[in-house]
Amino acid sequence: MSQYFALDYTGDPFVMFGTAHLVYLALVLLASAAMFFWKPGEKTRRAFRIGLGVALIANESIWHIWNIAVGRWSPEIMLPLHLCSVLVWMMPVMLFTRSYTLYEFCYFLALGGATQALFTPDLGIYGFPHMRFFVNNGSHALMVIGACYMTGVEGYRPTWQSLRKTLIGLFAYAIPVFGINALLGSNYLYISRKLDTASLLDVLPEWPWYLIHLVVIAVVLFTLLYLPFAIKDWRVNRAAAPAEAAGV
Repeated sequence: MSQYFALDYTGDPFVMFGTAHLVYLALVLLASAAMFFWKPGEKTRRAFRIGLGVALIANESIWHIWNIAVGRWSPEIMLPLHLCSVLVWMMPVMLFTRSYTLYEFCYFLALGGATQALFTPDLGIYGFPHMRFFVNNGSHALMVIGACYMTGVEGYRPTWQSLRKTLIGLFAYAIPVFGINALLGSNYLYISRKLDTASLLDVLPEWPWYLIHLVVIAVVLFTLLYLPFAIKDWRVNRAAAPAEAAGV
């Protein structure tokens, strides 16, 4: 059993889009889709929100405890400065308080960032069933499900203003993080160099040119995430136009 918590794991390494990875992605997809059909009562919704928030906090705590236990914790890699590291603490607060302001950021960052991390997790040698496979994938899965829950069950939705605020906030946040990277030799937000493991950055130009591509990708991705709501608004406004013209 101890091998599943070991730093030097000797089991099968993680295989991107291998059987375990695909099964996990399918489960997350099903759970996320279910959030748009589930119609629980108020008590169930409250219990689910609290449970989801507690699970995120517990999962992240286990991650830090494990890194401390194996002697891997260091400020160069473990400070909560990555987007998902910030989001893993922001989302419980959003779930506990049902804050719409936090939801605006959580919606775009979870579905835009955590989803990408689910498809290309940085797991290296830690394949199924090592603890890190579950903790790493678990945090990102819970964040995606949380965003879908608030949208599908609680009825929250982003606006164009939400998209603008998230993009401005993201780019503003990257500035001090870049300075921290320079001081620590770290790579938070992956804006100082590419990852050592396979990722979507591999198809982009070298640093610093890939940063421009990341900005464009963020704008396009967040716009696509808002597109369903933009189309819905357009249809509603189009249907209402004849009635307004007739003075109804």
